[in-house]
Amino acid sequence: MRIGIHNGEPLDGARVAVTGIGAVTCVGLGANVLFERLLDSRAPDSRLVAPFDTSHLGGPKEIRRLDPFSLYALAAADEAWRQSGLEDPYSDGGSIISTGIGGLQSLLEQVTVLRERGANRVSPFLIPMMMPNAAAAAVSMRFGLQGPCETITTACAAGTHAVGYGARLVASSRCSVVLVGGAEAVITEISEAGFANMTALSNLGVSRPFDRDRDGFVMGEGAGVLVLENWDHALARGATILAEVLGAASTADAHHITAPEPSGLGARSCMHLAIEDAGLAPGDVDHVNAHGTSTPLNDLAESIAVRAVFGDRALPVTSVKGHLGHSLAAAGALEAVVSVMTLQRQLIPPTSGTTLVDPQIDLDVVMDQPRSAKIDVVISNSFGFGGHNGSVILRAANQ
Repeated sequence: MRIGIHNGEPLDGARVAVTGIGAVTCVGLGANVLFERLLDSRAPDSRLVAPFDTSHLGGPKEIRRLDPFSLYALAAADEAWRQSGLEDPYSDGGSIISTGIGGLQSLLEQVTVLRERGANRVSPFLIPMMMPNAAAAAVSMRFGLQGPCETITTACAAGTHAVGYGARLVASSRCSVVLVGGAEAVITEISEAGFANMTALSNLGVSRPFDRDRDGFVMGEGAGVLVLENWDHALARGATILAEVLGAASTADAHHITAPEPSGLGARSCMHLAIEDAGLAPGDVDHVNAHGTSTPLNDLAESIAVRAVFGDRALPVTSVKGHLGHSLAAAGALEAVVSVMTLQRQLIPPTSGTTLVDPQIDLDVVMDQPRSAKIDVVISNSFGFGGHNGSVILRAANQ
């Protein structure tokens, strides 16, 4: 990964290894559970995360003081940390956990308390439960990470931005270890009403990325977390390296608060910059893990950008939002987790809900069945309200 520019030339940084991954989703707990479920083209009936055992994450009192989005982040981080084999606290360790909205459920519960029981009965823990940085703080305290502890809130691009920013902290040798990811838990009556009234949600409640009949997204929730580590540090302690983060980029459309720039200009620039940051050319990329929200405008703009970047090469494209719905800031982090597993298994999950690709899209969308393929490099894309674009490049762990 390149970490900056000096005298017109990019500066090469330390290699960035992925040594742990974790996931909490509507299909269950764990990254392996997630990937196995994605291989089945049928989407789950609900995009809510089911209740799960939290006893390994803290005592009952401690858990009650976490909004669901923070709890999901903590559970995903715990899985990733355990897989990485890390044990000791790190004075230079980082925690970069994104969210789009934060503790909305806690806020709504306490608004009800305020109205029904009065101001004196509002929980003194409301503020630390609802604040967007609560998840990043919880992760840093859980694992003793005393370096940068920050929250990125760039809407639906935030999870990918967290991965890219955390990788840059490792590449620049600011941190030896960083936990990165995103978490969201905002499937509530008011949020669904807000998205529905802006015509962003599917009228039929079906997510169909890139499909001719797509009519909006389906809300999802969950968390994805990755452990990023200095490559030499990981090798020295005998860690298993799952993948490598080669590059990342962030751009803005500067166009509209919700709609993408129609020509895909910002997305195209973001992909080009990420590929350049990785020291690669477009021809080196083997697979696109797409943003693919199932909205008419976003899917079309993304497809235009993908074709502009990769030309006539029909790269296999998938979107996991057909299965998981759109989990906002958690989406990019979960898609990075899936990209790591795609590299490990050399298997691309199908895009659930998609049956007939829109002729205007003209992409090789993986449908119906998983696809085996020789994949060395994946680009994972995320695009968010506000015109935020994020791309990250992951490579198989070729040591």
